Amino acid sequence: MRYSTMLERFIRYAKMNTRSDIHSDAIPTTPNQVAFAMMLVDELQALGFEEVYYDERDAFVTAKLTSNCPERDIPAIGWIAHIDTADYPSENVQPLIHPNYNGQDVLLNAALDKWLTVSEFPNLTHYIGETLITTDGTTLLGADDKAGMVSIIEAAKYLIEHPDLPHGDLWFAFGPDEEIGKGAHRFVADKFPAQFAYTLDSGIVGKFEYETFNAARAILTFTGTSVHPGQAKNVMVNALAEAAKFFARLPQDEVPEKTSGYEGFFMLSNQQGNLDHVVATYIIRDHDQDKFAARKQLMYDLVAQQNATYDMPRITCEIYDEYYNMADIIQQDMTPVNLALEAYRACGITPDVQPFRGGTDGCIITYKGIPTPNIFTGAENLHGCYEFITLESMQKASDVVLKIIELATDNILHTVAEVYE
Repeated sequence: MRYSTMLERFIRYAKMNTRSDIHSDAIPTTPNQVAFAMMLVDELQALGFEEVYYDERDAFVTAKLTSNCPERDIPAIGWIAHIDTADYPSENVQPLIHPNYNGQDVLLNAALDKWLTVSEFPNLTHYIGETLITTDGTTLLGADDKAGMVSIIEAAKYLIEHPDLPHGDLWFAFGPDEEIGKGAHRFVADKFPAQFAYTLDSGIVGKFEYETFNAARAILTFTGTSVHPGQAKNVMVNALAEAAKFFARLPQDEVPEKTSGYEGFFMLSNQQGNLDHVVATYIIRDHDQDKFAARKQLMYDLVAQQNATYDMPRITCEIYDEYYNMADIIQQDMTPVNLALEAYRACGITPDVQPFRGGTDGCIITYKGIPTPNIFTGAENLHGCYEFITLESMQKASDVVLKIIELATDNILHTVAEVYE
């Protein structure tokens, strides 16, 4: 078997709680991520990776495989995945293995009568005959992104075990806090001299993304005047009601539940408060930079318009950019995209290239000077108890990794680019 330790490695990684914490300012945000990273350092060294290093500045584990044909001009390629899992129960993860899956409903937990049903998740039928891996119905699985980690490591392990296979310099980075948007911002790119890189952090087999949202977060504070309702006339200003008025001023069809493709949106993601004081958090998304800028300006304009209706300004608005559309950089040189698409096809996989309605670590790393599109992991139903993946999907991801390395080594980059540009 080409990736003989893949299943064992994935199960072992999945069982380790590496949930990140949005409320922590530590680097990384949870001690479990440190423990996992230290384990990973030992493991990569034992497998034969070079220059394995845990950097306390950003909590990334990096490693290298040095080119075994230095006389050839082969691009240095980076491979990136994240250690942390999402904000969902992740203690005592107990993956269930279902060999030769039969296409029927899957019992996850008899005590809870929890099932993974084909009626609710019809994609299950795509995996008949494969080795299905699920949760036990009480936690997430953590395939996001431990499947990405495992697919990268198993592909590299194959190269180490087959030193006759030519390759250029290969760099590896496994980092924290992706799920809360902190990890990649801290990544020290100078230590990672890849010409371009790939994250393995997408969904079903065939997914490929190099276009993402531009993203910002808006924090609005509403200040009211709270008095007894019996004496409220012409005195009370209800901060809760004013926050509702602001929400109603936004374009009501430009919300996530009514948009798709390249359509941007505003989303009220959190709101807390009382008559006196309300804090509302909005996220702003758009693929187009000009439309993204216009959305942010609209927020400021609506705040100014509503403030003009009061006796004094009662709304403040602070907007913070979070990440940008990686396509604006990657489209300047489509080499990593074209190379990946060629690798997909060579592996018998039809590429499904769509604008990603979110962001990845690659968004941040691309703007640090390393163009980094996103490859599939094969996982489905992420961030919950119905998450699943198959061994064969992870194997396909490893195959793509190896094929990209092979194509780059064969110096066909310019040929590929001419075909697909």
